[in-house]
Amino acid sequence: MKFDIITIGESLVELSTDEKLKDAECLHKYFGGDAIACAVSAKRLGSEVGFVTKIGNDAFKEFLLNAWKEEGLDISQVGECDERNGLYLIARPTYNQKEFAYYRKKIAPSKLSVDDINPDYIKNAKIIYSSGVTQSLSVSAREAVKKAFEAAKDMQILTSYDPNYIPALSSFDDAKECLDEVIPYVDILFLSARHDLQLAGIESVDTAIKYFWDKGVSTVVIKSGMEQGYYIGYNGTISFTEFYTNDVCDTTCSGDAFNGGFLHGITHGCTPLEASRLASVVAGLQAKGIGAIKSIPYHDEVYSIFKGG
Repeated sequence: MKFDIITIGESLVELSTDEKLKDAECLHKYFGGDAIACAVSAKRLGSEVGFVTKIGNDAFKEFLLNAWKEEGLDISQVGECDERNGLYLIARPTYNQKEFAYYRKKIAPSKLSVDDINPDYIKNAKIIYSSGVTQSLSVSAREAVKKAFEAAKDMQILTSYDPNYIPALSSFDDAKECLDEVIPYVDILFLSARHDLQLAGIESVDTAIKYFWDKGVSTVVIKSGMEQGYYIGYNGTISFTEFYTNDVCDTTCSGDAFNGGFLHGITHGCTPLEASRLASVVAGLQAKGIGAIKSIPYHDEVYSIFKGG
């Protein structure tokens, strides 16, 4: 089978509420995680997507497997292990107020290793995607990401990476090491202006884009916040795409939805600037709803807006 995109990373069980965690009597079950959100975003637009992870043999196993199958993801490279599946709780009592609680130490995806990276699978993709969150799971997961990127580079397959530095999940030094380790293999780099630019010790968008161009990255996308938009640097030019909507309800996962939309665009003939406009619609529609992956939009809604604009 041929794939547009293969993502490598974790999928966590999501338990969410619109109340404060201390007040909530009911939590809604879904699933989340940056790599799986990117995968679902691209798939809902019409890409063929593979997902590489480890799943735990616990009470949530069938729920997760069935959810991924229902999304149409290829999960032939999902390995099983005896560790439990990861979990996070999210409360959104107001737009400006969120609570997170992560339970992701020694979870099944942390067992990802180089043995889970199959070069024969990798060679069937146009783009390989992973993130610093995946690397933060364990030393073996970090090694797996590097092996996947090395293999893709050797086979002239595009690679895409988002440091997605989250202080609650990894230290600054570890996140910087992870970025430095894979940057020689990265073709498309997504960066958050709020957190990721500090990993390079740079505040200016223009300087950051040129810095990573000099590192060999051909396309650099800097996400400057939901109220602003996206800077796209490629072919020696820097352009800007506005965030699609001001009607924002919940931005959780919007950056990951953007990544999936952007990679879908690239694999379907868009220039990076066109892909950013498409992805901005995806992220904007996602942010108008409640729920990380639940609110990711589908092809027809996105393209009616994208083509209409």
